[in-house]
Amino acid sequence: QVHPVESGGGLVQAGGSLRLSCAASRSIVSIPAMGWYRQAPGKQRELVATMRINTSTNYADSVKGRFTISRDNAKNTVYLQMNSLKPEDTAVYYCYATYYGNTYWGQGTQVTISS
Repeated sequence: QVHPVESGGGLVQAGGSLRLSCAASRSIVSIPAMGWYRQAPGKQRELVATMRINTSTNYADSVKGRFTISRDNAKNTVYLQMNSLKPEDTAVYYCYATYYGNTYWGQGTQVTISS
């Protein structure tokens, strides 16, 4: 099993930056995919960024060029660096990990961008 735990959310002004962290309960070197979803009030959860075991990445079009996903295998942690933040980035951000056919979710961390 994997138990992702997010941290790093908060309130920032538009144009600012935040870095989210997702710490896994086991080594991430064998986890096929980890990444981030977000859910804004009244909207469906949407994929933000994914990093696969081969370090390939995918991003939502809305965050390309602004967000970067990365990993630190020694710390069993995946990061989401978010720059040039916009009010529409306001959401609860959830870390996920897929492992042996299951998807594991963190509890979510609130990101609020003020205009």
